[in-house]
Amino acid sequence: MKYSSLSELRPLRLDTVAAIGGLLLALALFPLRFLTSQIYINTVPAILGTACVLYIVSLYQHDDARAVPTLPSSVTMALPSVVFVGLSGLVVLPVVQGERTLAFFGLASVVGTLVISQIVFANNRDLHPGLLLLQIVCFAFIFRFAALYTTPGYIGIDIWTHRELVDAILTEQSLSAIADNKHYGSPFYHLLVAASSLLYDVPIRAALYLSVGLVMPLSVLLVYATTNLLVTTRWAVLATALYAFGNHVARWGIHIIPTSLGLVFFLAMLYALIRVMRIEYTIRDFLLLLLLSVAVILTHQVSTFIMLVLLLAAFLAQIVFVIGPFGLTRLDESVFRTKKPVNLVGLVVFNLGLTIFVWSLTPYNQDSFLGTVLSYFTQTLEDSAGFLNTAGGSETAEAGADAAPTLIEQVVPYVDNLGFLLLLGATFAGCLYVVHRRRAEQSVFTLLLAAAFMLVFILGFPMFGIRTFIPTRWFAFLYAPMAVLGAVGLRTLRGNLTPSLAVVVLLVGVLVYPGAMVLAAESNVENPVFDDQHERLAYDETELAAAESIAELTGSPDGQEIRPNQQLYTDHPYQTLFSRTGAYPSTTTATVPEGGVAAHDYTVYRSAQSTEATYVTDTDGTARIEDLSRTQLCRPDQAAVYTNGDVTMCTSSPAGR
Repeated sequence: MKYSSLSELRPLRLDTVAAIGGLLLALALFPLRFLTSQIYINTVPAILGTACVLYIVSLYQHDDARAVPTLPSSVTMALPSVVFVGLSGLVVLPVVQGERTLAFFGLASVVGTLVISQIVFANNRDLHPGLLLLQIVCFAFIFRFAALYTTPGYIGIDIWTHRELVDAILTEQSLSAIADNKHYGSPFYHLLVAASSLLYDVPIRAALYLSVGLVMPLSVLLVYATTNLLVTTRWAVLATALYAFGNHVARWGIHIIPTSLGLVFFLAMLYALIRVMRIEYTIRDFLLLLLLSVAVILTHQVSTFIMLVLLLAAFLAQIVFVIGPFGLTRLDESVFRTKKPVNLVGLVVFNLGLTIFVWSLTPYNQDSFLGTVLSYFTQTLEDSAGFLNTAGGSETAEAGADAAPTLIEQVVPYVDNLGFLLLLGATFAGCLYVVHRRRAEQSVFTLLLAAAFMLVFILGFPMFGIRTFIPTRWFAFLYAPMAVLGAVGLRTLRGNLTPSLAVVVLLVGVLVYPGAMVLAAESNVENPVFDDQHERLAYDETELAAAESIAELTGSPDGQEIRPNQQLYTDHPYQTLFSRTGAYPSTTTATVPEGGVAAHDYTVYRSAQSTEATYVTDTDGTARIEDLSRTQLCRPDQAAVYTNGDVTMCTSSPAGR
């Protein structure tokens, strides 16, 4: 092995300059960790710096006998059987235990590790892509449907609203039933579920799982198809596994809402877009791309905006290759086939125009959806935008913000984000590889720019207090270009680093990535691994029965039918079940002073408030996790008007009025 100096090489290449620039940027960003405790500010600079260092090392390491160790053929042949045995265990455990427990997630982590180890360590002769894809898809199906099968009702918060919208469409037999809702302009999800319910003659819940629910695990194959247009089969399979195991991808496979279906169409459109850039396409290929973009627009607004970001990235990639520094004569035809950039101006203009048209006609908060979103964005810029204004941006506030965090409170955020950070590091390495002039191509530059723009919306804007774009919804979409570029990055490091260093890098991914993604909060929202740090976004039979019984008991009065003191209070997220299903529309999060009792007249207590992470608010409106006793929410001077042993509704006692 020998190391070459810079002077022995040609003038610095773009990838070398980019790696050095990335390392300097990481060093410049490092001091920000002393100004704020935001998780990404603390970790992303270190990930960026590590990726750049590894890439620079790979450029200047030379080993004539370079060969990464592979698994013996006997082991490679046995591992698929072991994986399928593990998958069988993932089926049996939830059935026996009644939920996805820590044992389930532990076994899932092991199975994921075995799958990825086959991909990266099998020799070419023993690599069977079809068998590996079958393992990945089976894992995706079992991991998601185990949650759906063992959870009564639905998983998540928004799904209850969409269930009511589908029910309204079925009842009225017309889309006009949701004419005053923002989903009237993007109704494809609701129409699909309603049509499935009628076609299969099943309830809405079963129709949802038999339509969108079945498509979600299969959609990971679109990542394989996309990556296979760019790199060899081994790395296309790896990209599929990286994506299928992703925490946010799993999230939208169990919390099945329009975002889920929008994600499916987005993946299909990404494949169609890269395809027209990589082949001699016909008008049929371009029409498919156009049809898929319209499907996204008619499915989900946030997905539509993310699609527009992708198209903008593709358009800028086109400009770079037409008038930028990357000439076609510089392309290495052994890496990418020389091809004139695809003209996407018409596609971008069409989709932007159709989006504006649809959003202008979509009702939202007594205005159009477009007008409301622009108003929200303007108000955000005026009221809360500011550098490092990272507070208050999550869907639920962090617990114990004013108290010294415990060790578990400090560790959990890193566990939740570890998988994303590992994928981000591989993505950085892949980005450095593709900016080399002889490897640059419109398709890979589209992925690079799309990932960069999405990271700005996810990580950049929230640093300035701008969260209008709902950054948590973007991750699953971002994971698609990240998985492709991440596979390219790992391929580069595996091929260029010394065998010992390459094995270390690959082992970190093989051993840590699957478990990190499985243990992340988004993968287990219905039964959190860290149940004292994350709220459970699903309900058991008694909690669902209580909501129905309270609706019958009270007549489900809305805000115009009750006095202000008759508003119902309980914890978050349980309060969303009452408000979104219409059981008691005027329900909100209880205000409980720390160590004190609630002063509300109408309250609902459930036993989970004493044993799990649930949210209440302080007197200043700040949300916090609190273990409540029954008397803190249902005071002794209140009367219990309903109880089923687990859930109790209390009102002011007539004697105390």
